[in-house]
Amino acid sequence: MRFVYADNAATTKVSPKVVEAMIPYMTEGYGNPSSLYAFGQKAHRAIENARQQVADVLGCDKGEVYFTSGGSEADNWAIRGAAILGAKKGKKHIITSKIEHHAVLHTLSKLEKEGFTVTYLDVYENGIVKVEDVEKAITDETCLVTVMYANNEIGTIQPIKEIGALCKEKGVLFHTDAVQAVGHVKIDVKAENIDMLSLSGHKFHAVKGTGALYCRKGIRLENLIEGGSQESGRRAGTENVPGIVGLGVAITEMAEHMEENAEKVSALRDRLFEGASKISHSRINGDTEKRLPGNFSMCFEGVEGESLLLYLDMQGVCASSGSACTSGSLDPSHVLLAIGLKHEVAHGSLRLSLGEENTQEDVDHILQVLPGIVERLRNMSPLWEHIMENENKA
Repeated sequence: MRFVYADNAATTKVSPKVVEAMIPYMTEGYGNPSSLYAFGQKAHRAIENARQQVADVLGCDKGEVYFTSGGSEADNWAIRGAAILGAKKGKKHIITSKIEHHAVLHTLSKLEKEGFTVTYLDVYENGIVKVEDVEKAITDETCLVTVMYANNEIGTIQPIKEIGALCKEKGVLFHTDAVQAVGHVKIDVKAENIDMLSLSGHKFHAVKGTGALYCRKGIRLENLIEGGSQESGRRAGTENVPGIVGLGVAITEMAEHMEENAEKVSALRDRLFEGASKISHSRINGDTEKRLPGNFSMCFEGVEGESLLLYLDMQGVCASSGSACTSGSLDPSHVLLAIGLKHEVAHGSLRLSLGEENTQEDVDHILQVLPGIVERLRNMSPLWEHIMENENKA
C-alpha cells in the first residue's frame, strides 16, 4: 500500500541538512553558550549565526530576532507584551480576526478577563480580512492589531502589507502569526511594516520545540520567561543550541528554493482541487488564489471529517480535518464557521497540506481513494439521506 504524507501544516519532515548541522552540537560542541570559556563560546557563535540566518530571510537586523520554544510562545510573548505596553498608556483595546490560531485567541481571551477589550474581525466567505474593517475598528484606545499571515486550516493569505501600513499610519503596533507562512512565501518585515512576527521551525523542516519572535527595535516587551540573561536578557533559559542551529539551516534552505517549491506544490494542490471538486456536494474552503502553495481544504456534505480521516489512514494517507492543535475536538472548526459554513457542512472538512516531497503519484493515489471513501461514508450517513430526500422533494 502506498504511503502519502499530506499533513505538512501540522509538522514537516526534518531536512537531512538540518540533522547534519545539529549533530555536532549534541556530540562535540555541547557547551553551554552562556559560558565564558572557548568551548561554550563555540555554541554561542553557532546561535548568533542562526540568528543572522533568520534575520536575512525576514529582512531585519539579527538583534531583532529572539529564539523561543515555538510559535505559541512567540504569539503569547508578543500579544501579552504589547498589551502591557498599551495598558501603561491607558490603551486596552486589541484587534484580531475570527480565524486566528488558538495560541492567539486563547491569549486574547485571557486578556479580556484582565480588563482588555478585543474586536474580532469578520473574514467573509473567502477567509480574508478587509483592510477597511481594520481601519474602522481602530480607536484611540487601540494598542495592538494581530492578524495571522496565512491561515493554518484554509491557507488564505491576508493583506499583511496593507494592514501593516495602516497600523504604522495610526501608531498602533502590528503583530502577525506567520507560523504557516515562513519558509513558504516571501516575507520582508520592514517592507510590510510588521512590528512583531512569530514563527515555528517544525513547519519548515526544522525540529519541533524551536521558534522565534521578530520584534522591531525600539519595542521593549515585558519578559514572558524570567530567570537568566539569555537572548539579551529578554528570554531566560539555556538555549536549545542544536535546535536553533537547525532552524537557521532550515529557513535558509527553504528561502533558497522557495520559488521552485511554490511552483511545484501549487501545481499538485491545483491537481487535487480539480479532481476532488468532481465529487458531488463538495466545496473549496477559502480563496482559490490568495492561499498557501500547498494548502488544500474542502468540505464534503453528509460526511463526518473524523471518519474520513480514519478511512484515508487505512489507505495510507495522512491528512487532517483542520488544525493539529484541535484535532481531539468534536466541535466544528471556528475557521470554517467564520467563513459562513453551517455546522453540518463544516463537520465534513478535509485539509491536505502538501510539501516539496509530494509527487503527482501521491495526488493520484489520494484522488483514486477519496471518492470511494466519501461515497461509502455517505451511504452510512442519516444526514446524507436527509440531504438527498430534500433534493428529491425539490
